[in-house]
Amino acid sequence: MSPNRPIAVTAILTTLLLAGCGTDASQAPTSETTTGTTVATPEATDAPSTGEVPEGVAAQYATLAEEVEAEGGRTTSGDWEVAYIVEPAEPWFETTAGDPTRREPAIAETHHLEIIPIEAATGRIVPDVPIRLEVLDDTGEVVDEKELMFFHAEFFHYANNFSIPAEGDYTLRATLQPPEFTRHGESLEELTLLEPVTVTFDDVHLEPAA
Repeated sequence: MSPNRPIAVTAILTTLLLAGCGTDASQAPTSETTTGTTVATPEATDAPSTGEVPEGVAAQYATLAEEVEAEGGRTTSGDWEVAYIVEPAEPWFETTAGDPTRREPAIAETHHLEIIPIEAATGRIVPDVPIRLEVLDDTGEVVDEKELMFFHAEFFHYANNFSIPAEGDYTLRATLQPPEFTRHGESLEELTLLEPVTVTFDDVHLEPAA
């Protein structure tokens, strides 16, 4: 596993979790009678008050932090913080002719390798990032490489299933291209995430699934 640990996102995650979420008791539904007419105030909603964090957002970053700590690592480069997670090969749903179809892992697929691109300055997971991940053995030979897909799960991430030939220590090399979204901004100088970046995670132990 990589020795790198959370940098920018740690402080942000801590703030998210301490902030918590919920509905203020003062927002509970009430009614009042005016000149014989009962007027009901608007019902409270699940929308967080100013300064609160939606429960799903806090849960996403908490789960991400736990899984990276247990099964991966992090590093930073320029505007980017990049995390990885190693799991056994997994199924997923693909959309075929408009209908979700479950795709099981192929026989040769051994691992589900995840990369999470994070904006270092804010701690936000970045969408629309083309990512290619290579797995290198101890001689520097690439044993598998794939473009990663964007996944909706407990937290947003990019991943694919890989075929690892044997148990051992490998290097993960992820190349991230600038995200393809359109940007707001007053000037070019304030824009971020404009440059591609390649990061490596050394001595990642991969072993066959049980």
